[in-house]
Amino acid sequence: MIKKTLLINGVKKHLTVDHEESLASVLRNQLLLTGTKVGCGGEGECGACTVIWDGMPVRSCLYTMERIPDNAQIITIEGVGTKDNLHPLQLAWMVHGSAQCGFCTPGFIVSAKALLDQNPNPTREDVRDWFQKNRNLCRCTGYKPLVDAVMDAARLMRGEIQKENLWFKLKDGDSILGSKVIRPSAAAKVTGTWDFGADLEIKELPKNTLHIKLVQATVSHANILSIDTSEAEKMPGVFKVLTYKDVPGTNRINGLAFPQNKGDGKERPILNDKKVFQFGDAVAMVLADTPYQAERAAAKVKVELEELPAYLSAPAAMAADAIEIHPGTPNVYFETQIAKGNDTAPLMKSLPHVVEDDFYVGRQPHLPLEPDVGFAYLDEKGNLMVHSKSVAIHCHALMVAEGIGIPLEKLFIVQNNAGGTFGYKFSPTMEGLLGVAALVTKRPVYLEFNMFQQITYTGKRSPFFINLKLGANKDGKLVAMESDWTVDHGPYMEFGDLLTMRGHQFIGAGYNIPNIRGEGRTVATNHAWGSAFRGYGSPQSLFSSEVLMDELAEKIGMDPLELRYINVYREGDTTPTGCKPDVIAFPQAIDKIRPLYQEAKKNAAAKNARSGDIKYGVGVSLLEYGCGLDGADSSEAWAEITPEGVTVGNSWEDHGQGADMGTLSFAYETLRPLGIKLEQIKLVMNDMRYTPDSGAAGGSRSNVFTGNATTVACRNLLDALRKPDGTFRTYNEMINKKLPVKYAGKWTAPCTACDVATGQGNPFPIYMYGVLLAEVEVDTTTGKTKVDKLTMVSDCGTIINKLVLEGQLYGGLAQGIGLALSEDFEDLKKHTTLIGCGIPEIKDVPDNIVLIHQETPRPLSYYGAAGAGEMPLSAPHAAIVNAIYNATGVRITKLPAYPEKVLEGLKNL
Repeated sequence: MIKKTLLINGVKKHLTVDHEESLASVLRNQLLLTGTKVGCGGEGECGACTVIWDGMPVRSCLYTMERIPDNAQIITIEGVGTKDNLHPLQLAWMVHGSAQCGFCTPGFIVSAKALLDQNPNPTREDVRDWFQKNRNLCRCTGYKPLVDAVMDAARLMRGEIQKENLWFKLKDGDSILGSKVIRPSAAAKVTGTWDFGADLEIKELPKNTLHIKLVQATVSHANILSIDTSEAEKMPGVFKVLTYKDVPGTNRINGLAFPQNKGDGKERPILNDKKVFQFGDAVAMVLADTPYQAERAAAKVKVELEELPAYLSAPAAMAADAIEIHPGTPNVYFETQIAKGNDTAPLMKSLPHVVEDDFYVGRQPHLPLEPDVGFAYLDEKGNLMVHSKSVAIHCHALMVAEGIGIPLEKLFIVQNNAGGTFGYKFSPTMEGLLGVAALVTKRPVYLEFNMFQQITYTGKRSPFFINLKLGANKDGKLVAMESDWTVDHGPYMEFGDLLTMRGHQFIGAGYNIPNIRGEGRTVATNHAWGSAFRGYGSPQSLFSSEVLMDELAEKIGMDPLELRYINVYREGDTTPTGCKPDVIAFPQAIDKIRPLYQEAKKNAAAKNARSGDIKYGVGVSLLEYGCGLDGADSSEAWAEITPEGVTVGNSWEDHGQGADMGTLSFAYETLRPLGIKLEQIKLVMNDMRYTPDSGAAGGSRSNVFTGNATTVACRNLLDALRKPDGTFRTYNEMINKKLPVKYAGKWTAPCTACDVATGQGNPFPIYMYGVLLAEVEVDTTTGKTKVDKLTMVSDCGTIINKLVLEGQLYGGLAQGIGLALSEDFEDLKKHTTLIGCGIPEIKDVPDNIVLIHQETPRPLSYYGAAGAGEMPLSAPHAAIVNAIYNATGVRITKLPAYPEKVLEGLKNL
């Protein structure tokens, strides 16, 4: 141990510390300054732990205490400003909606403070260079709002503008729709007081909490011969080592398989017993007094394996000599077909314009900056309480209760404040592990993944292998489509059948194609399990049809945008699943983007005319996604009048998208007849003890389903409060008349799931639409592609909150750049860090992103709104790849478009 005297946020602190402990750990665990977040855990990649040390920003996870000199001056987010005395940066962050999940926010603000202390009048490029140099990463925002915030904060600090020039204030009685009201959680996020799971462990859990460390598989496929825990159990501080033998329940997650699935969906163990199915599978849990003790003991558990062939792709698992990954269930465990209109085979032979190609969209990692984290305990009534990042709390309880061995009515899941999930938490990850540990030990338990575990263990976007053929008549009108798609869903079946059905819905989506035939299948492999990821099936599906549309345009000799224009949905057309579009939005959107597209083509041609190694190109794509989980999906909420105002409850899980702002907006807008103010509405969210089943926060469904359910609940409350003369009863009047003060609301989509045999149905009540223009430059000496500008016409219906909507659009587009150019999880040795996986840094995302809002009210939403989160990631990668072809003549059909792929294509021209 060593003694240190430091000046922390202006206060002298005398500390006794371990010389090898990181500055981040001392700040958080010893000084309880939890505004400093730890994401990458000592790799220095994410910047969430940034503090200012003697005037310079540093990533505090990189510095051990022996490297920090006495009397060093350290500033954390707590020393930048408070809720009552916001720094201009914190205020600007709120105004621009720059805190989405909020995990990276303190690090960015501290880093930006160091910049403005040195340079009070930076350019936008100065800001971007600063964040790039200091390794500040964000997965939510697309970076542009962060630069906007820094620029306005600098103007505030220079006295060029006042707070009132920036701060949107809703006038009493005004509609909230389309406004820039700041989300309720923003102030806590910008001041570092928004507590995530790891913060709650420090602040809230008792001292007798057991820390869990996992014993995980380091191979991808093996039979488990034995597990020896004897040496680990003797290690200091160890309370217990759990294996499958200790699990009280079935030890299986219920994957909710379709009836047509050849497996039962119960093949995923909580703790692996007979086999290892993927790298990182959990074989044992060590529970000890400290994380260090648990980790040391975990290394002592001996697992004897019989290694088996590892099938790391769908073609490998489908080979004739491949063994069954799950004995008794074929590796191809789900099959489906699509049949719309007439047989396509004779049509394809007769059509003048037919194109065909093969496509691949790979295993995109989610890369949230907050690794998976959770805790569990038994309450005073014997209920099992599990706190996690779950974005489907009621569904996950159903999926894990039997496996844990507890009645469903005794299991309650609570969502902690979540630092982004982007869909991976649609699957239960550690909920079963936590539940078993708490149930067996009768002690509070805590489990926190490091970034390596987050990346290697949790689910990924499932790769699609697609062969697609399009046929058009002499005028360029689409007549027929043939599709064949194979989904590599990893070793676990949960939601694999549902995902495969997305091929029906989104291959060829956006276009009226009267005749379609195709088939798809889901394949078990030994690579990372497939979990939901923003877009859920549409990025894979739309990539094939949006790139093939460009190939068709070239064959016909037609402009790619105009070919799209003549084929997009119009009145009387039907989707690939045979239903009518909810609204007609694409023709108007293309009309809006056409002049910008034509100007972009002229600019690219002019630049290319100068010759040189850099080539410029433009590309377009349609963007589309449905709001819902397929079929008659439902959501529930409640509203209660109180002496102070109204309390609204739902389970609209928030992983950064703004569920608090959504709930507040729908409630306030509906309750306006009461003359209520925003601050009089209290939100109770995402706790199964108190909140009803609102369904999962996935599939861009919540703004529609839970927004409608919240509206119904508030309308029911209004009806109960309304007097015969049209005025409203107060809380006291309701109590005096012994009338109920709490009212439920429910909304169910009038939809039908698609038929497995034909792909036909009406799966979603509402869709989101967009048209994207991408402008790129390609260095022909290196093959590297840079996205210079993105312009999107977005139609998400009536805008509920503009800050929240635009944050989703920017963030989705940025993830699309990663999917197009850099992101992958294929190599288990290379793709194990944020940078190794190809996460876009700020200089990889253009500062020039233009959003054009088109508001077509949706008939089935009470306020005309659609969702937002999925659509911007549905096909931006297709527009970027089309732009690469426009620039170089190299057609990329298998992602990512790595520089070496572009170079190889250039050599083959």
